[in-house]
Amino acid sequence: MSSLTLQQAQTIIDAALKKSKEAGYQPMGIAVLDAAGHLKAFASEDGASMFRFDIARAKAWGAVGMGVASRKLAERAKDNPNFFVALAATADGKFLPQTGAVVIRDAAGQLLGAVGASGGTGDEDEAICIAGAQAAGLAVG
Repeated sequence: MSSLTLQQAQTIIDAALKKSKEAGYQPMGIAVLDAAGHLKAFASEDGASMFRFDIARAKAWGAVGMGVASRKLAERAKDNPNFFVALAATADGKFLPQTGAVVIRDAAGQLLGAVGASGGTGDEDEAICIAGAQAAGLAVG
C-alpha cells in the first residue's frame, strides 16, 4: 500500500505554482491532502486572500472524501442540491463541491489524496492542480 509523501506533495505545489505563474493567474492557495483528508502541504502566494486556504482545502477534502474530482461533485450538486447542502453542513464547512480540485492516484490506481486550489476560476484552479499532480508522476481523477 502506497501513501502520499511530503516530497510528492511539495512537488505538486511547486509545479502548480509554476503553471499558475506562467499562465498569469491571480495569487493562488494550494492544498494537498492525503487519502484520509489530512493536510499534507499547503502554500499561499503573496497577495492571496485569507480565504484561499479554506477554499482550496474544502475542494480537495470533498474530492478525496467522495473519490472524484470536484468538477464531478459540482455537476452532481446541480442535480441534487439538497444533499450537497446537507453534506457541507454535516462536514462543518469542510466540503465544497466546486471545480478546482482533483484526486491523485498512484500508477496502480490507488487513491493517495487530493489537491485543491483557490485563486482563479474553477478551470484555472483545476488546471494547476492537474499540472502539479502530473509533475509528481501521479494520475489524476
